[in-house]
Amino acid sequence: MPAPSLISTPFTAESTAAEVMSGISLQGIRAIVTGASSGLGIETARSLAIAGAEVVLAVRNLDVGRKVAKGIQRDTQTAAPDVAYLDLADRSSIAAFVESWDAPLHLLINNAGVVTSGLERTPEGWELQFATNHLGHFALATGLHRALARGAAERNGARIVALSSTAHMRAGIDFDDLHFERRPYDPQIAYAQSKTANALFAVEATRLWASDGIVANAVNPGGVVTGLQRNFTAQQRASLDAAAAAGVFRYKTVEQGVATTMVAAALPEFAHTGGHYLDDCREAYTVGNEASLADHPHGVKEWALDPLIARHLWAVSSELLLD
Repeated sequence: MPAPSLISTPFTAESTAAEVMSGISLQGIRAIVTGASSGLGIETARSLAIAGAEVVLAVRNLDVGRKVAKGIQRDTQTAAPDVAYLDLADRSSIAAFVESWDAPLHLLINNAGVVTSGLERTPEGWELQFATNHLGHFALATGLHRALARGAAERNGARIVALSSTAHMRAGIDFDDLHFERRPYDPQIAYAQSKTANALFAVEATRLWASDGIVANAVNPGGVVTGLQRNFTAQQRASLDAAAAAGVFRYKTVEQGVATTMVAAALPEFAHTGGHYLDDCREAYTVGNEASLADHPHGVKEWALDPLIARHLWAVSSELLLD
């Protein structure tokens, strides 16, 4: 049986969020954007607001979030987005955010992310990049499941967009040592594991929740200079520079980086299908787990889309959050 055709769109690596959203109305859509106080998060929120969505900026720094909201209101001549406190590394913060949410939700964009230069842990002892980038978003999405289901019933579908990365090519999920309690700590491998987890979340969330009208997709925004790189070590910066020099990726503007998020969030091609990994505004092709990043900079490894791994990760994540 031939493999199913990959989902494509008219847009490319050079496309901007404004180009993707041209002519699209999101009036009546209620959206949450995590990490909306800088970089990709600001442009994501701005793009949604321009299209008419009611946007909530979920941020750790409320003062910065309020400034961003005022800036979006000024720049777009739309209503200022709401601002709410959310720390994805703090389970009580996530629980409070979920508890305070009492409306149907149509769009959840798991945009926030953290990069560390060394080993950092949460109070639970969890490795910080995995805890924030995956477990925090997992807890948020599962906590908002009912709101998303209500949104899907109201608008014929709800969507989740999970920001992954080309970094997922570096590592799968080490279920025997998720939190680097035994293996030597490598921040790049830890980040890669968390980005693979983001893609796997989209696979299992879609399997479990498609019957509720909810689909989830993972996106790779590409190489964008944002605050995420502020904690890079010299080794991490050198690795990134070498990859760019080798043509593994080219730097995008923030507007170009958000374009793929907007494809997953708003285009009809992804309204009712999930579990995909998007790159440069289209579904990426799958490569074997031994494939090199240099040879396949726009592919997605099998380990990031494997339904059995996705199911196991979901179960492990649920158990961790119950402890």
